[in-house]
Amino acid sequence: MHPFVHRYELDPSRPTGREVARDLALRAFLPGAVLWLAVVGLGFLIKGPLENLPGEAGVNRALVDLRTPFLDTVTELLSAIGTTEFIIGACVLAVALIWWRTRQWWFALVPALAVSLQALVFLTSSLVVGRSRPEVEMLDHAPPTSSFPSGHTGASTAFYLTLALLAQRVQNPVLRVVLTVLAVLVPFAVGFARLYRGMHSPTDVLAGFVNGIVCAVLAWGYLRRDTSRVRV
Repeated sequence: MHPFVHRYELDPSRPTGREVARDLALRAFLPGAVLWLAVVGLGFLIKGPLENLPGEAGVNRALVDLRTPFLDTVTELLSAIGTTEFIIGACVLAVALIWWRTRQWWFALVPALAVSLQALVFLTSSLVVGRSRPEVEMLDHAPPTSSFPSGHTGASTAFYLTLALLAQRVQNPVLRVVLTVLAVLVPFAVGFARLYRGMHSPTDVLAGFVNGIVCAVLAWGYLRRDTSRVRV
């Protein structure tokens, strides 16, 4: 039993509101600010010294050449599961189910924290960096945010990686592996869909992955837990 993955099982003790507030500030939002600086710094590096990475345009044009009606439909569906509306709805459901099954409100906060933290980093860094979208035909309506980082990719990575961690509680080993693999693959599918549909450059998607992964890890570990007695 890995102490980080199973930390809420190893220590199910109820924290006080003050402890939760303290740990949110020190273990989630403070490192989240460092992540924001890294994302913004990378964005300015791409727009400035790296001259917007002109080589990435070739990737976007190559994906345009691969477009077919079938792939258009598939990527439309894949892109949809990374939208704000879908992620928020799925996150609310996940929070409700976790609270119902565990009666641990502090644990039920984890998916909402992962999604909220990545959204905060994405929205503000996107506004500051202001990178333009690829100069190819876009198959979706462009949201008001700029291209860097990819919000769809970040949101889906933060949420589905959290689901992958939750899946480790499943007792059936085959079902556990299947759920874990599916949860890990979804963000890659969403990232590819955003590239295919001309909405982002490769580094936008890469930054979205990083944002989502870090925020999922921060959310999962936000609360101090005693994992010294690891059950094997």
